Amino acid sequence: MNIDRMVMRFAGSVVILSLALTYFFSPWWLLLALFVGLNLLQASFTGFCPLARILAKVGLQPGCAFPK
Repeated sequence: MNIDRMVMRFAGSVVILSLALTYFFSPWWLLLALFVGLNLLQASFTGFCPLARILAKVGLQPGCAFPK
């Protein structure tokens, strides 16, 4: 398991959770999915991802998208 895969798993899980919360509770939960999408977009341009930094400090192996 490397940082790249963990970031993708976490982002996908949060988007699915956001959609479920939107369906059952309120459409305002779509803002969470929007936040995740915008964060992934900016990370693709800048290479900066807060979760990737946290996972690196925890000790996960870096991948090609988020090197050490």
